[in-house]
Amino acid sequence: MRYGLVGTGMMGVEHLQNLAITPGAVVTALADPVGTSLDWAKNALGERADGVAVFDDAAGLAASGLVDAVIVASPNFTHRDVLVPLFDAGLHILCEKPLATTIDDARWIVARAAATDRVFWTAMEYRYMPPMVAFVDAIHAGEIGGLRMLSIREHRFPFLAKVGDWNRFSRNTGGTMVEKCCHFFDLMRLIVGAEAVRVYCSGAMDVNHLDEDYAGERPDIIDNSYTTVDFANGVRAMLDLSMFAEGAEQQEEIAATGDRARIEVSIPSGELVLSPRVGFRAPKAVVRRTVETDAAALAAGHHHGSTFYEHQKFNAAVRGEGPVEVTADDGLRAVAIGTAAEISAREHRVVEMAELGFQ
Repeated sequence: MRYGLVGTGMMGVEHLQNLAITPGAVVTALADPVGTSLDWAKNALGERADGVAVFDDAAGLAASGLVDAVIVASPNFTHRDVLVPLFDAGLHILCEKPLATTIDDARWIVARAAATDRVFWTAMEYRYMPPMVAFVDAIHAGEIGGLRMLSIREHRFPFLAKVGDWNRFSRNTGGTMVEKCCHFFDLMRLIVGAEAVRVYCSGAMDVNHLDEDYAGERPDIIDNSYTTVDFANGVRAMLDLSMFAEGAEQQEEIAATGDRARIEVSIPSGELVLSPRVGFRAPKAVVRRTVETDAAALAAGHHHGSTFYEHQKFNAAVRGEGPVEVTADDGLRAVAIGTAAEISAREHRVVEMAELGFQ
């Protein structure tokens, strides 16, 4: 299968590293307007860069006839424009999160994806971390009984530097709650099995980027927040985000509590802890296990091996050997919850999803 890549920065290079260990995957074209980014991609490809076509933009790549599928890893705010020629060329597409920076652009992408018989896949890598897969499977198998509460904590490093510093401004990213947290709002929907009805977020930029200045403009991206989401089936979920806590031993700690038990997963340790209810002062009956991740998959990226597993699923879908597991509509709804959280944090109020057109 011939792959093209639009956007050859850090995430684009991670995709190339994972395609290198994906059976049958051949990279045939790259597109990026920035020469240094293209150089990163060529270095990542090594000897495989020989014969790979290089383009300044997605339109040139789309018109080349050199690819069967395209990965879009360009900056968030470019996605709609980048996708136009790719849709027009009838290509299979894996588009990085967030799907878009606005709900209107995301709705446009959903409509275009629905009008094609080609695969459109929203890249939500966190779904494919092996410990996360085991965690979700256990919940859906009923190991904790009926799910009532879901708590997600990500304590991590600040946003990294990007070409042109585009990720310092919410107008380019959609805001932290869209750019970063769409992953977690997608996980909430996947785990809970229902749609969000209201969102409350308390967040601000309190520590990171305070001394940065870009041509007289200061960054405006949230670096810590608490977000609660009420779902239509009565389950409530919470996200605890800190982007100045890179010293934390576990970057992600997620707990789901049902009427019979609680289950937790920690990443990167991969430990799952099941804690059944035992009654007041009764002996605990905790069960622990560790979910291992393939070493080659771990080495190929920064998302606990998930990009590799995601690519195997996408590849299968393109070949007609599996379903599209993360649709454009999934991407839209994650953007919508993130947008609601951004509004909530800035206006200090609860946001009903119906305000944004989601019933």
